[in-house]
Amino acid sequence: MTMRAFIAGLPKAELHLHIEGSLEPELMFALARRNNIAIPFDSVEAVRAAYSFTRLQDFLDIYYQGANVLIHSQDFHDLAAAYFDRVAQDGVVHAEIMFDPQTHTARGIAFDTVISGLLSAMEEAEAKHGITSRLIMSFLRHLDEDDAFATLEMARPWLDRIEAVGLDSSELGHPPEKFARVFAAARALGLKSVAHAGEEGPPAYVVQALDLLAIDRLDHGNRSLEDAALTARLARTAMTLTVCPLSNLKLCVVDTMDDHPIDRMLREGLRATINSDDPAYFGGYVADNYIAAAEARGLSKDDLVRLARNSFLGSFLPDDVVADHLTRLDAYAAMPQPVA
Repeated sequence: MTMRAFIAGLPKAELHLHIEGSLEPELMFALARRNNIAIPFDSVEAVRAAYSFTRLQDFLDIYYQGANVLIHSQDFHDLAAAYFDRVAQDGVVHAEIMFDPQTHTARGIAFDTVISGLLSAMEEAEAKHGITSRLIMSFLRHLDEDDAFATLEMARPWLDRIEAVGLDSSELGHPPEKFARVFAAARALGLKSVAHAGEEGPPAYVVQALDLLAIDRLDHGNRSLEDAALTARLARTAMTLTVCPLSNLKLCVVDTMDDHPIDRMLREGLRATINSDDPAYFGGYVADNYIAAAEARGLSKDDLVRLARNSFLGSFLPDDVVADHLTRLDAYAAMPQPVA
């Protein structure tokens, strides 16, 4: 069995996926036509040509432009359904997907429109592919905390369908401490929490996310490795890091994939996982990210299995469900299938 085939069949969870970031150019054009929305591109090729980023903000500018085609509940359903159809080919059996309601409510799209479309696609994916999923409602950190509080209030009727809150968008200049009160309010409502930190921001942002936001999972976290004490703390507490190799390359967090620290993270005892982040924009879904990291960093079959194991251990699934997934993962890994 080739390494690519082994990775495609490897049971795994995806824990860091922005559903708006799975908007492929073809679907963007289809929705623009359906909703009579003007977009600043005249072809699919022009969209792909625009996906040349040197920093996070460059990506976010085009990301928010693309989101303008999402208007109706069916649009959000189609967006999520396309993601699930694609990752069913990648061995994904569980996904915890982030959505950015403020991107849409700021355009006059009702919160209920967004979440109802996503939830219907999630139900369809479980019936069609056997993929379970959870929702993470992310706050946009370039907006103020009052806006985040307003979004949390909009979410109240749906809290039984939302697993956690998150924090994304422009990291530099927007430290986690800016959102300490709203994260505390979300915890009081029974929601778990995750946050982007240590992607562009310094290790100090990771410390703030841990101490001030009391996160249950760390998104990215690459720059934690610059602080030995922080790295040891993350390993000691088994904090899950949702690492996104192709995103790191595209946004110049690393210069080349040969520089990626995923293998160092494993050696340091970190509970690292591999994810796709915004696959339509960064050139690959979750299996592509596994392959890119494996080829560049010489990951072994055991490394790949460990990364998949970490994805279930770091998920928000109940312990008994995690145990079932790990049993199936171990059975797959034990099959006589040399990886080359």
